[in-house]
Amino acid sequence: MRIALGVIALCVSVIAPRVLRAQPITVDVLIRGGRVVDGTGVAPRVTDIGLRGDRIVFLGTATARAVKPKRTVNAKGLVVTPGFIDPHAHVLVDLAQPSTSHLDGYLMQGVTTVLTGNDGGGPVDVGGTLAAWTRRGIGPNAGLFIGQGSVRGTVVGRRDVLATEVQIDSMRALVRRAMMDGAVGMSSGLFYAPGSFATTDEVVALAKELKPFGGVYDTHQRDESSYGIGLLASTREAMRIAKDAGITLNISHIKALGVDVWGRSDSLIAIIRAARAAGDKVFADQYPYTASGTSLTAALVPRWAEDGGNAAMLARFADDTLQLRLRGEMENNMRRRGGAASLLLTSSRDKALRGLTLAQVAERLKLDPIAAAIVVIRNGGADIASFNMQQADIDVLAKEPWVMTGSDGSDGHPRKYGTFPKKLREYVLDRPVLSLSAMVHQSTALPAEVFGLTDRGVLKVGAFADVVVFDAATVKDRSTYIEPTLLAVGMRYVFVNGVAVVEAGVPTTAMAGRALKGRRN
Repeated sequence: MRIALGVIALCVSVIAPRVLRAQPITVDVLIRGGRVVDGTGVAPRVTDIGLRGDRIVFLGTATARAVKPKRTVNAKGLVVTPGFIDPHAHVLVDLAQPSTSHLDGYLMQGVTTVLTGNDGGGPVDVGGTLAAWTRRGIGPNAGLFIGQGSVRGTVVGRRDVLATEVQIDSMRALVRRAMMDGAVGMSSGLFYAPGSFATTDEVVALAKELKPFGGVYDTHQRDESSYGIGLLASTREAMRIAKDAGITLNISHIKALGVDVWGRSDSLIAIIRAARAAGDKVFADQYPYTASGTSLTAALVPRWAEDGGNAAMLARFADDTLQLRLRGEMENNMRRRGGAASLLLTSSRDKALRGLTLAQVAERLKLDPIAAAIVVIRNGGADIASFNMQQADIDVLAKEPWVMTGSDGSDGHPRKYGTFPKKLREYVLDRPVLSLSAMVHQSTALPAEVFGLTDRGVLKVGAFADVVVFDAATVKDRSTYIEPTLLAVGMRYVFVNGVAVVEAGVPTTAMAGRALKGRRN
């Protein structure tokens, strides 16, 4: 009897693996023969990937497992990566409009997930915004921050005053509600009014509401240059806010902005490395351009002049008793940004000024640059590209393992349509500051980990099928400061939750994205 059972067991052990090996795997899409960079930072390898529904269900050699695809994408000679995740994209307006909610400019960069509501400007009604995205449909996945500036503006207004305890409690309640409704964290724009009017302790009080939800404090810090407390002191303030709240910090679009802090990236890196070595969770994102994008008002006008809002600011422009102080501070702000010739108007109410530097505007109006700036601001303002960074600082920051790729994509700046292909083309392929594996990790698995985007950012069985197939020989940004909406090239296929949103290099109409909630929602 024991011998018979042994023979049966032996037969089963021999036959069972053959039966299992013979079972075919059915997939909706087989991406075959691509050079796979899986997001974890390991070296690329040639393999096949199978997608079924919204998940990755197979990685390996398709012929060895008898994979049966409904459709095959030939990726031989191409690169296959997880979909890129942009932690800083100004796309609230785009996602709210059916004509732009597909976000072709991002999908054609290989971006399959965007986080928005940055710089303190996120909507207070997080739940309603996420529900609207789901109801109307969106191209990529999207998550949302609650904005500290929006919260303060709602409760306190645009005044440079200390918030009362009652007001702080009201602001905390708004942040708590937003986190319950699915925010991934709280953004701040302490450089901008009205967020800039908050004290450090006030921001800490709001940030503490993030901890029960695993939320991230994402900040455009108070000073990236020498406007007030300075770059290094501002970075220490940001780290203190997150540390006191017991949460993760992300420093948005990290940089050394302006002539006063050029070359200080080494000091910036040193204090962040020290904090991380002490156990603090500190990260940053960065875009690969030497010009930042902001408004002419934010770049030149001191914050005290914005106290009370736009009407109060315009009244101060007309107050003769303030002219000496106001012009002096605006001139210094212009100096630290490199002068009038370094400020390019990318949009303005007067369309004839678009594409001119402030120096050229001043010449056209026959005014000095500050007087010309005030005229532009009085007439509705303008967005600008501010050429204020050095390539050497950008390069050393890009190499840090805690720095992610982020577009800070805003209208009028080429980064909204070009960030990720530009980083691939320039920083990896043409001028190898980074390896391909490192760049992909910075753009996929790292932001997924920081912001709690479960099962995204990596190519593995069970992960969501956010997958990009691109041609390393042709991938390139095309957007410029004069033509900022030119679509990038080189992305052959982009899948969001298993659905093709870019097909043979052309955007489809599929609304495959999902509204993503924070890690504890």
